[in-house]
Amino acid sequence: MFATVYLPSFYLQAATRHQPELCEKPIALIEEHERKPIVIQLNEPAENAGIRKGMTPSQALARSLHVAIKVRAPTQEKTIQEILLHYALTLSPFVEDTAPGVCTVQFNDCRNLSEKVGRLIEQLAECEIRAQAAIAPTSDISFLAAHLASPVLQIENAKEFLAPLPIETLAMGAT
Repeated sequence: MFATVYLPSFYLQAATRHQPELCEKPIALIEEHERKPIVIQLNEPAENAGIRKGMTPSQALARSLHVAIKVRAPTQEKTIQEILLHYALTLSPFVEDTAPGVCTVQFNDCRNLSEKVGRLIEQLAECEIRAQAAIAPTSDISFLAAHLASPVLQIENAKEFLAPLPIETLAMGAT
């Protein structure tokens, strides 16, 4: 069995991790080092204000004067990724640093997996890191399911899980 632990809006979480007062305000994250900075991630209040990925900071501000424009924080990203891997390694020695904000764990002992992974999600929450995870027979299915988990989802039958999903969701797993 495999578990994928996924940190939604990883770059935004890293940039705002120690600023809980911003949670309810619209936030747009930009990549500062681009020739023409654009919004790469945003929170729900920013989406509700009409801000979209790909907008320039001035376009985002035109939608909402209250939007906080933040820049990526590579040092914080590295720290959060290290915390994620540290806690994942408490579950199993077989951990893959899959992508920024994503790690995959392979289990040899499949007892109480939901409980173990749920505990990991709680430990990350204590570190002010939002995470969700999925457990499945294959790493690909666990990766896909982690994006849909709230906060932990265990898949026993991959066919039953995949059958009702829209094709757009399945394409997400290919990126």
